Amino acid sequence: MLGLNKVAKAIFGSSNDRYVKSLQPLIRQINALEPKYEALSDSELQDQTRLFRERLANGEKLDALLPEAFATVREASKRVLGMRHFDVQLIGGIVLHRGEIAEMRTGEGKTLVATLATYLNALPGKGVHVVTVNDYLASRDAEWMGQLYRWLGLTVGVIVPNLHDIQRRDAYAADITYGTNNEFGFDYLRDNMKYERSQMVQRAFNHAIVDEVDSILIDEARTPLIISGPTDDKSELYILVDRIVKTFQPDHYERDEKAKSVILTEDGTEFAERALETAGLLEGANLYDFENTQVVHHLNQALRANMMFRRDTDYIVRDGKVVIIDEFTGRMMEGRRWSDGLHQAVEAKEGVDIQPENQTLASITFQNYFRLYPKLSGMTGTASTEAGEFFDIYKLNVVEIPTNLPVQRKDDQDQFYKNEADKFAAIVKAIGAAAANGQPVLVGTVSIEKSEALSNFLTREGVKHSVLNARYHEQEAHIVAQAGRLGAVTIATNMAGRGTDIQLGGNVEFRIEDELSGVPEGPERDRRIAAIRAEVQAEREKVREAGGLFVLGTERHESRRIDNQLRGRSGRQGDPGLSRFYLSLDDDLLRIFGQQNLLHRVMHSGLEDGEAIVHPWISKAIETAQKKVEARNYDIRKQLLQYDDVMNDQRKVVYEQRADVMDAEKVSDIVVEFRRDTVEDIVERFAPPGTYPEQWDIEGMGMEIATTLNLEVPLADWVKEEAVDQEIFVDRLVALVDEKMDGKQKGIPEENWVQMEKNFLLQSLDHHWKEHLATLDALRQVVHLRAYAQKQPLNEYKAEAFQLFERMLRLVREDVTRMLAFAEFRMPEPMPMPDLPDFLKLEGGPLPSEQPENRIQPLPGFGIGTPAAPGIFAMGDPLSPDEVESARAVAGQFGPDFVAEDPETWQRSVPRNAQCPCGSGSRFKHCHGLNG
Repeated sequence: MLGLNKVAKAIFGSSNDRYVKSLQPLIRQINALEPKYEALSDSELQDQTRLFRERLANGEKLDALLPEAFATVREASKRVLGMRHFDVQLIGGIVLHRGEIAEMRTGEGKTLVATLATYLNALPGKGVHVVTVNDYLASRDAEWMGQLYRWLGLTVGVIVPNLHDIQRRDAYAADITYGTNNEFGFDYLRDNMKYERSQMVQRAFNHAIVDEVDSILIDEARTPLIISGPTDDKSELYILVDRIVKTFQPDHYERDEKAKSVILTEDGTEFAERALETAGLLEGANLYDFENTQVVHHLNQALRANMMFRRDTDYIVRDGKVVIIDEFTGRMMEGRRWSDGLHQAVEAKEGVDIQPENQTLASITFQNYFRLYPKLSGMTGTASTEAGEFFDIYKLNVVEIPTNLPVQRKDDQDQFYKNEADKFAAIVKAIGAAAANGQPVLVGTVSIEKSEALSNFLTREGVKHSVLNARYHEQEAHIVAQAGRLGAVTIATNMAGRGTDIQLGGNVEFRIEDELSGVPEGPERDRRIAAIRAEVQAEREKVREAGGLFVLGTERHESRRIDNQLRGRSGRQGDPGLSRFYLSLDDDLLRIFGQQNLLHRVMHSGLEDGEAIVHPWISKAIETAQKKVEARNYDIRKQLLQYDDVMNDQRKVVYEQRADVMDAEKVSDIVVEFRRDTVEDIVERFAPPGTYPEQWDIEGMGMEIATTLNLEVPLADWVKEEAVDQEIFVDRLVALVDEKMDGKQKGIPEENWVQMEKNFLLQSLDHHWKEHLATLDALRQVVHLRAYAQKQPLNEYKAEAFQLFERMLRLVREDVTRMLAFAEFRMPEPMPMPDLPDFLKLEGGPLPSEQPENRIQPLPGFGIGTPAAPGIFAMGDPLSPDEVESARAVAGQFGPDFVAEDPETWQRSVPRNAQCPCGSGSRFKHCHGLNG
């Protein structure tokens, strides 16, 4: 059967080949339009955007516009960017438009490909999000490709850290918005914690195009996005437990490197009990007593931090802070922290300041966030190995796009060595030989630790080189851009999503930026730019003659995709190139996941020290180990998603309810329904259905009614009545509480009452949702133990989570009802209107704002006329900081209605005998109210 498949593929091509071939008629249509669009003037070409939008408004579909829109973008790109889309880039654009993943080799111009689908899908005005892996790429692409979009009449925004809400709202309102996956996800969570629709920054989801889609939707999808708030500070506990863990001996624990976990042995348990007891942290004699749950949790995290997490591999210490290193991209993940106390345990291990542990306020996985988009597409150099996962989770097909020019790179067989020392010696020798020949070398490592070890090796051998890892994050683009120069040696921790091509001979733009930054515009600068271009061109030819870029991998990564990304840096756009991996039995992948018997037998069968072996069996063993890890990581992500799907259904309900509350003109119907449901719950609890009145707990019901509804009712008298039942109790209680609430509402402006009800609803929902998330986290940690009772943990989690959600909704109903029942509402009494001072009277003379000696000054620290921070006005000279603080304290005595937008109201708001708000210490009538 396998043979028939090969024959069929050879004759008819693969399904991918047939799909790509089916797009050729569209490509021919686009190409046929090129002469027509070349003949258009700039203004005529720019006007195409308006014409396309008119056609869409008249009912035409985006697919019908595709050939003309793509031809427009291609022509505009030629004029604005000086780049013309290749036919294979047009294919990539069609794939993106259709909501699929375009797998394109490195150097094929994915950034330019995205402009085609982005422009077309931005035409309806619903917004397109272009998602990148880091802030540098988001800013760079928004500026670079933004020239093209703006020229065509579209608006472009970019989302980066440290923007305020108004800037974010403007960026999301643009036709095209660039940003990172983290920023988009966190904005979604933050929006669903706002109290007014006007405060939200995102609009309805439409289309997302994800750059480096495998990195974002696969690699980073193992960790959910979490917004958290601080809990109690337990720094001393972390430090004490860390000191104890550092005294453990190797026989006290067993390490599971695959799961990155540590388990205490019997000897370790006894040792821990004695140490914790001496430190006063153990209650009772047994480590695993219920009272010691928290201590055991901290002990386990401290063990993981000390025994499994390595500095310069999993994290670095920078400016007194522990910063996580992304295991796939090798980048620092500023602002990200491990959860569940692990980050604090690492901080204790490294002796830096320990930040308080956090409580989850909102959370979502990348899988569920990106599935919110009606249309999702992506592009990357390596996706085919994970095609199954992309379809299973996101319903995305992977389409391999052919290269513009045939690939000339030579991929050598892996070379194996007995140990790391032999391997490093061979690597240094190979690098030295290539560099001496003028061939640039890109060396890929799996960690900062390995990068720096190799760097020291090369330094001792006198080989000049550059190092690219998380420590030198800021110079990343410049280092990568010049990695193709003659004889250059560059060590990179990881090459995934670097966003900058390695061009043979060097990068002209970066050289101009680096070398001519201080040279002003003029003939001298033009002369030097021409010289740089000539140098780069000459150097490019020499590098091509030397064999092109040599990609040297110091070991295999857990994922084949990462290896392919490294390899793909060589041989771009038909350039020559070479790739080769050097491996040893000490490599983590082989040590943890390899077929040890086979590897040891092959490697020790008469192999001399320093000698390499190349064997297909070992290559097969490596591939098998990588597939094991990929399958294991997929299982982790799939399990995370299965559990988050349960929470996601609940999250949607809560967020939809919040939106409904914010959008509603009134929420009185919801509040009334909450009251009735609460009353029914109380009656059902103390007078269960099917029971007689003499069986009811009347005393308990009375206490519950008093504490929840703030009512004193003659329940005992009601029970004595004939034909009394639970429904009568409910109706009477509802009538009483409704009557009480109607009385409270009298005299309060309707808009104030509505806003207050909304606030109570949202506050209660948020509070109980936060508690619910904490409960689900705890349930998630222990539910796997149900497997010992022959129960399926996921099913148990679903059932319990549903019950907990029902409980949360009941608590919200009770909470809102109780808050409104006990709240006291008072409107301030109007103050008597005093006589105005002469300068405030309008008969002749200038207005107050025109009086230089009596100008109106807003106090520092207060907004003017905004509901959130109304303005306090002071007459006369600006106040000092001390006076401001005093004025704030005094103003607090009068409540929010003291604040006014005009001086007349301000004058009548302050009682004459009150202390003056200016902070002088005098009474108002003797100070700023002197003329009143």
